[in-house]
Amino acid sequence: MSDGFNDQDKHSADEKVGNDQAHPQTHPQGRQGAHGMRYPFDDIPEPAQLKEVVPGIFWVRMKLPYTLDHINLWLIENGDGYALVDTGVGNDETKATWREIIATQLGGKPINKLIVTHLHPDHVGLAGWFSRKFRVPLEMSRTDYLMCKNLTGDTGKEAPEEAIDFYRAAGFSEEGLDRYRQRFGGFGDSISRLPDQFVRLKDGDEFKIGEHIWQAVEGSGHAPEHIALYCADLKVLISGDQVLPRISSNVSLHPTEPQGNPLQDWIDSCAKIKQRLPNDVMVLPAHNEPFYGLHERLQSLIDGHEKGLKRLLNILDEPKRSVDVFSALFKRRIGAAVYFMATGESLAHLACLCVRGQIAVTRDDKGVDWYQKV
Repeated sequence: MSDGFNDQDKHSADEKVGNDQAHPQTHPQGRQGAHGMRYPFDDIPEPAQLKEVVPGIFWVRMKLPYTLDHINLWLIENGDGYALVDTGVGNDETKATWREIIATQLGGKPINKLIVTHLHPDHVGLAGWFSRKFRVPLEMSRTDYLMCKNLTGDTGKEAPEEAIDFYRAAGFSEEGLDRYRQRFGGFGDSISRLPDQFVRLKDGDEFKIGEHIWQAVEGSGHAPEHIALYCADLKVLISGDQVLPRISSNVSLHPTEPQGNPLQDWIDSCAKIKQRLPNDVMVLPAHNEPFYGLHERLQSLIDGHEKGLKRLLNILDEPKRSVDVFSALFKRRIGAAVYFMATGESLAHLACLCVRGQIAVTRDDKGVDWYQKV
């Protein structure tokens, strides 16, 4: 069952109340940002150019056809070829850019290892295309591979009644439910057909890329089983969407798992990664720019959500629907373009408070859920 989201819905894009933003300034050791973070590079690569960030690791900046208009992809020297981490969205423009890079930047070397951090279209969109073009297996987590296959299988189908009931319970109007029906099944539109086989990556797996050992680091909440990549030798973390420096990854409750608690999963993941990895790594994120300050950013993400939960709890003295609580979580007015994202995030926060025993939910005779402080 698809959630009806398009890929532009997957990041909060600086909309959350209390999400402090970095305002870079000139600094002899890189641009300084919020929370003690530092940005070591003053420039970003053009779409068809490579920028070497540490020896053997190259930054590719690819366009996205969304409000969030770019993604960072990573090439790592790997023997007689390159390992590729994430692929970009599956459209003709991205394919054309990759063809130019392959023809002019890679010196005739192939992609000989293909890793995808998680299931969202800007990350997995061209995985099938690369896999077939270079006859290289797709490596990603089992949960995200299977979920991606499941969601792309909804293309062209009608929205199921369970999903309609889910968004009716959230407080959607009939007009909003019609918009959901129109959006349903669009997840696979920007994903090249996935290969029918894959290589599973799981937390703690170690593998060699080039001359160095890398380790898989699992996160959850934004995606079911997100895999970041850590190299202790190079002091580098390819973080995917698990840690972004200046925007917050969308953490939503979806109709596929209505009893889930993705926000607690996300908070726990951030805490686990902070404890597990050192703070002196260069973080190579999927969006914005590479940065230092992993622990500071992880803590700010945890704190931001905990503050949001407190603000939400404070407005629940009287019963409210999930669509009534946007003001506690988001800075700006929520319009149609981000309504689904905001609803999913609100539901995730409400579910977390329910599990913590701080609020209770009651469904009325119209199938609408009302949340109130216990």
